[in-house]
Amino acid sequence: MGQTGQSRSEGRATLLLGIGASAGLALAALGLLDAPERDGELPPEVVARVNGVEIRRNDYERLLAGLESDTRSPISPEARVHVLDRMIEEELLVQRAVDLGLVSVDRRVRANLTSSLIASVVAEAEQRQASEAELRRFYAENGDFFTNPGRLRARQIFFRVGGEGGEAAARVKAEAARDRLAAGETWGEVKTALGDDEVSPLPDTLLPATKLREYVGPTALRSTLELAVGEVSEPIRSGTGVHVIQLVDREPARVPPFEEVAEQVGSDWRRRKGDAALRDYLDGLRDSAQVAVSADLY
Repeated sequence: MGQTGQSRSEGRATLLLGIGASAGLALAALGLLDAPERDGELPPEVVARVNGVEIRRNDYERLLAGLESDTRSPISPEARVHVLDRMIEEELLVQRAVDLGLVSVDRRVRANLTSSLIASVVAEAEQRQASEAELRRFYAENGDFFTNPGRLRARQIFFRVGGEGGEAAARVKAEAARDRLAAGETWGEVKTALGDDEVSPLPDTLLPATKLREYVGPTALRSTLELAVGEVSEPIRSGTGVHVIQLVDREPARVPPFEEVAEQVGSDWRRRKGDAALRDYLDGLRDSAQVAVSADLY
């Protein structure tokens, strides 16, 4: 391997070892670094022992495999020694960090520890693949979650309340607009003649109710949801002005067939399994611990 390949290998080793450091700290926090020193030869599954802590061969081989995949060439004997040296040095640094109390006082270390342990617990639970029967049962039990919400297409004429005459003048114009619409004038004619410009014009397309709310506000949305298609609302006062709204079209909520959302169902099943596993793990830790809390906080 040339100098460039060697340097790439070492860079990859440093990256992979850095990624593994938080996992090493997690083991340290759990007291796994307090193992007594062992004498004698190393067993085949161990490549090194550092103050009684074993560096497992499978971890070492995994790092080497990562390097080999990155460089797309066999790992030289020198590179293999280099990787092992870096693993030993990492272990020494982790142990020293524990000795110095960084696990308890350094917020970054604590954050890395908790994140690493949480990821480990969740990943283990999410590794199991559900059968199709399990996923179909999960889909049936959580139909509301997978339902596509209905969408609304609406249009509005907006009247500001901050101008001359305030809210009363805006409401008078809104009522006049509704009367002219009822008399047969077109929406465009009435809006041009009486309406005010909107800061964020309402798009002429179907929108989920949550998106429509961003344009008209919660009060106007509630009134819009009560309209029949083609119906025009009475003047509606919102926090920003007065609205006259017409519901142009409505698309009902739709429950997609399982086959259409099977990938989403599987993803959410795994996520919830991970969440449940983490909750069980935390409850178990608390049950086995001695926790005292001030009486005025519960």
